[in-house]
Amino acid sequence: MQPKINKKICIGCGTCVAVCPAGVFEIRNDKSEVVNPSLCIGCKSCILNCPEGAISFKKK
Repeated sequence: MQPKINKKICIGCGTCVAVCPAGVFEIRNDKSEVVNPSLCIGCKSCILNCPEGAISFKKK
């Protein structure tokens, strides 16, 4: 599985970047982006901490 960002909901707060232990996310153009999906360990910290609920997982 890999994380997916809903760009319509994302506010670019950077919480996912801060809580991800694997460095999967970066803020680009004021929104979060999945830049290293292969590094995702599936801990779901991003989902649990996103204040807007903008992150979900999709099957590879």
